[in-house]
Amino acid sequence: MENKQRLQSLDLLRGLTVAGMILVNNGYGESFEMLRHSKWNGMTPCDLVFPFFLFIMGISCYLSLSKNNFTPTKAVVLKVLKRTVLLFVIGLFINWFELAMEGRPLDFAHLRLWAVMQRIALCYGLVSLFALFCNHRYTLPVVALLLGAYTLLLIYGNGYSEDAATNLLAQTDLRLFGYDHLYHKSPVDPEGLLGTISSTAHVLIGFYCGLLIKRHKELSQKVIALFTVATVCLIAGYLLTYGLPLNKRIWSPSYALVTCGLGALLQAFIMQVVDGNATRLPKGWLPFKVFGVNALALYVGSELLAIIFGHLGISTFIYDCLHAVIAPLKWASLAYALVFVAINFALGYWLYRRKIFIKL
Repeated sequence: MENKQRLQSLDLLRGLTVAGMILVNNGYGESFEMLRHSKWNGMTPCDLVFPFFLFIMGISCYLSLSKNNFTPTKAVVLKVLKRTVLLFVIGLFINWFELAMEGRPLDFAHLRLWAVMQRIALCYGLVSLFALFCNHRYTLPVVALLLGAYTLLLIYGNGYSEDAATNLLAQTDLRLFGYDHLYHKSPVDPEGLLGTISSTAHVLIGFYCGLLIKRHKELSQKVIALFTVATVCLIAGYLLTYGLPLNKRIWSPSYALVTCGLGALLQAFIMQVVDGNATRLPKGWLPFKVFGVNALALYVGSELLAIIFGHLGISTFIYDCLHAVIAPLKWASLAYALVFVAINFALGYWLYRRKIFIKL
């Protein structure tokens, strides 16, 4: 299978994931339970979108760095470091932009340090440096080491406690960064520092899947390899839930394994359906292609647009118009989220038609 075909399936899964991230992040008012993150233990469909993105990022890291045969030249290392810093700074800018829209542009004392883009940045940087400087045969042992070490932290650091005063994850962020720089809607900051351990292992599983995709020549072999990884991850992850429940807020080892398993399963399915078509993109997949080729740019744009809409009253206006014809609150909320996704699709389609691809 040609590289172009393989990347098409990755673009589609990436696009599906980013569209899902925008959808679940932009409900208005009372949303369906499945479109809200689990409050603590457990997992909803909403909890799948971000881990899917990290899993795909791991695959992309392998395929991208393999073009230079993983040679750690000065240029390549600097490129990785610059991109890591750029992604982190963009995350800080999103957090600052919300303060600015509230009329507090200089209130750096309350600037949240962590968020989705910062988690992406750290995981990308760590996995890319591993790819450049370490033997790839140690990928799975490193995954096991990271998840094992994080398991011990959760067990001995009271990581499942919903009391921030006794939870090691919460206390670490609090002592290092201060209360005013953290997220306060859950016992721990869901993108906090120690959770990076498990999420880095998560991206490394995706990296290993990229290795398998690159290693195998035939489409059927690639699909079987991904199904195998999916099966192992799902079995191991669900077995772990007996002692370590699924928990997105702390990115529990069971959560990392189960979501990687589901991600590998979905990637295998899309690869089988799409990459077997050597001539054109199958009908119905175009929206995901549009989101996929400018994934991070559209995600960042959606976050900024949501802040603007919220503070200028545009969100309320659109929702009220929808609620006037859709009485049930949850359905009106879903309608608003779909309209917001459609607005971002329109922006993405404009870029796509003009062959503008923004690489962050």
